[in-house]
Amino acid sequence: MSDLFRTARLFAGTLPLSFTDLGRGRTFLLLHGGAGPASLIGVATALANDHNRVVLPTHPGFNGAFRPEWFSSVADLVAAYLSLIDHLELSDVMVVGHSFGGWIAAELALRNSPRMTAAVLMNAVGIDTGSEDKVIVNPMDLEPAERVKLAFHNKAFAVAPSTPEAMVMMRSNYETLKAYADRPFMFDPAFRQRLAGMTKPVLVAWGESDGIVDLAYGRRYADSVPGSIFKPVAEAGHNPHIEKPDVVLGLINEFLDGVARDGA
Repeated sequence: MSDLFRTARLFAGTLPLSFTDLGRGRTFLLLHGGAGPASLIGVATALANDHNRVVLPTHPGFNGAFRPEWFSSVADLVAAYLSLIDHLELSDVMVVGHSFGGWIAAELALRNSPRMTAAVLMNAVGIDTGSEDKVIVNPMDLEPAERVKLAFHNKAFAVAPSTPEAMVMMRSNYETLKAYADRPFMFDPAFRQRLAGMTKPVLVAWGESDGIVDLAYGRRYADSVPGSIFKPVAEAGHNPHIEKPDVVLGLINEFLDGVARDGA
């Protein structure tokens, strides 16, 4: 099984995009949320083998990666990942996104690229809450203990920055996240309406105990996507792939089998 950290230079060389490249075969494109690519490395290593290739990019600006000043929106990220898929000549791609990465994954699927097969959205953001009295929680506005309480069903799975450098990196990643989607925070008022045009198969997996974007928000997300499959994950919060990895991997593989059958 291949194991590489690579960099592609996109947009006539103006955007270096780094990514982990594991395994070979049909491709999973994994898109991380605000916690950075390390939060998805467990999923990446579990999926990658001699039949599955996993491409896990680092969004420009995260973990100290270069981000041009002009590169500052979800639309820019979508364009970059469509370019990466073409650059790598990938086909039969299943895009899997968590949180902010789930929003990007849904936007990618809406583009109807012939290189993409389906999308998995895990506790994704991107749509409005449906109520002016209800907002998407900004974790960085909270004290660490409250942040953990809202994000995890079992706080034992929470990993706090262990060094001053790690804390600086976490805050830098948060500033990058705001550069992409701060006003309004983590949603596009028109996105839910655009999701009605989705034609790709979509699985929406949701940690039931999520206090960042709750289960009702997850159902609203799934209801916005024609034909989507909604799967709550018990005893998991905002990071079901961390708290219940076997359950989430089972859902992904079950969904993949169904997509393959329907496409046969």
